[in-house]
Amino acid sequence: MDDIIEKAVERVIRAMYDNLGEPISIDDMARTAMFSKFHFSRIFQRVTGISPGRFLSALRLQEAKRLLLTSSLTVADICHLVGYNSIGTFSSRFRYSVGVSPTEYRQYRGYVKPLANTKPPCEGHRSVVSGRVWQPPTGQPGHVVVGLFAGPIAQGVPIRHSTLAGAGGFTIEDVPDGTWSILAHSVEMGFDQPDPSHAYMAAYGPVTVASDQAVHGADLRLRSRCIFDPPVLLAQLDRPMWTTTQAWATGRVDHAALPAA
Repeated sequence: MDDIIEKAVERVIRAMYDNLGEPISIDDMARTAMFSKFHFSRIFQRVTGISPGRFLSALRLQEAKRLLLTSSLTVADICHLVGYNSIGTFSSRFRYSVGVSPTEYRQYRGYVKPLANTKPPCEGHRSVVSGRVWQPPTGQPGHVVVGLFAGPIAQGVPIRHSTLAGAGGFTIEDVPDGTWSILAHSVEMGFDQPDPSHAYMAAYGPVTVASDQAVHGADLRLRSRCIFDPPVLLAQLDRPMWTTTQAWATGRVDHAALPAA
């Protein structure tokens, strides 16, 4: 049954990629999956970790980021190409998910330096989150970005983050109280083009952080990205070149090349 469910969810995600500019309803997705829409929503969330609507929105914004960096299309044109009827709604969701406006994202070529230090120090908080990023069974990841996020998608400005030269130990200091997902992302060493088929990811948590308490032992085991993983939406952090999050944030997935799971 699990194989049937995964194949159904995969059919829907591939249909999303093929029709990003078209209206796609939950009913449409459920028909593609060949389940009732109520059962479909449950199984989609179980497989991907997020709702079908949120996944589709993330794919549309990922494509918008790619077009902003690789085409001369206007923001209005891109807005409509990725399925938005209102440029105001598109710009608002883009800023919320990426951390900057579409115009700023294009202006700074996806690298927005102020993002790395926009969070002020936490007065009265000295919490630390530490752990280790482990190599995948095969492959050689390059730089690794480890960030704390409010949900299961790497979007917006991370609560706190650290950039590593490769797999290894990490420490994130001055973490505010709250419950955070710890997400790590990388691309294959030597790849300087946006190719998520050579991308890696890992997730840990969510973890709850309380004042003056350390969270240790957050082990993040990198694995190859698969078609069920939501896109990384945040703008590039720390490195003004085409590596790590840039490849994730701007690359359109060649979903035919991705494994089913």
